[in-house]
Amino acid sequence: MTGRVYLVGAGPGAPDLLTLRAARLLEQADIVFHDALVHPDTVALAREAVRVGVGKRRGEPSADQPGINRALVEAASRHARVVRLKGGDPGVFGRVHEEIAALEAAGIPWEIVPGVTSALAAAADLGIPLTRRGVARSLVLVTPASAAGSARPDWAASVLHADTAAIYMGAGEAGRIAAALLSRGLAPATPVALVEDASLPGSRVRRGTLAGLHRLAAGRGRAPAIILIGRVLEGSVSAEDVAALLPPQIVTAG
Repeated sequence: MTGRVYLVGAGPGAPDLLTLRAARLLEQADIVFHDALVHPDTVALAREAVRVGVGKRRGEPSADQPGINRALVEAASRHARVVRLKGGDPGVFGRVHEEIAALEAAGIPWEIVPGVTSALAAAADLGIPLTRRGVARSLVLVTPASAAGSARPDWAASVLHADTAAIYMGAGEAGRIAAALLSRGLAPATPVALVEDASLPGSRVRRGTLAGLHRLAAGRGRAPAIILIGRVLEGSVSAEDVAALLPPQIVTAG
């Protein structure tokens, strides 16, 4: 047997943000390999499946990526429907390219099922858009994290060239992130926000400025957190913005 592997996005946390396609695949799956941060209620949708935890948590014993790749290939030789359930969206810092490469090398068909990434959920918790006419027309998703032995990417350059930035896997390095951006000219008063457990009932939001980012992060817990940076965080839509969106008044001659 050669089964098909579905690389499925579980979304940012809340089970009801799962896509309909993802929910259907979980219900039909024979075996599911899921990340540690996927909500238990989401995993529970795979009622008939064998469920295998392969999550990676910093500082804790976890599955390595080559081992996950091998497990997916082996599972596809014994099961028709294999689901690899990843937090957020599979294509956003999810190492999905490595799993795809392993599957293609073994001749196994695969499919990506997108999910809601945490930057979108964090913005929703804050009640802000990530883009806004006249303020923010570009958005970048970056991470300062890099695999062991690989070159560190110039993530700061990407932040400096975007109107809004979402920084993944960076809360533990908040001080270094702020120092890097300040040293390259980003204003100390640039608005920032740190959101923990985005989309979940216990979500925690902290707002501040780039100069105080390290203090925002110092009070966080162990929950996953994302950093947002940019003028879209300054506040609500102004009266001028509203006026610009309204149609012009119709003037009629008396």
